[in-house]
Amino acid sequence: MKHATLATIEALEPLRAQIRALDGLAERRPGLFAKNGRAHLHFHEDPTGIYADVRAGEDWDRYRVSTVAERRALLRDLKAS
Repeated sequence: MKHATLATIEALEPLRAQIRALDGLAERRPGLFAKNGRAHLHFHEDPTGIYADVRAGEDWDRYRVSTVAERRALLRDLKAS
């Protein structure tokens, strides 16, 4: 699975704006968010859709974010963490 292209990241602007509004997350580069100075969230794409990888300790949790419902689930979990 490859990192998301700039075109895909730009298409995710409404989601990125909501993520930027969360306390503790900073967008270091388009589509790359850090928390406490450490990479915390980034995007991937492949033929099955668009995905966000979110740091969970030393591992990463993958969220599909191709639909509005999937994006809501990501935001819900980011707010809870």
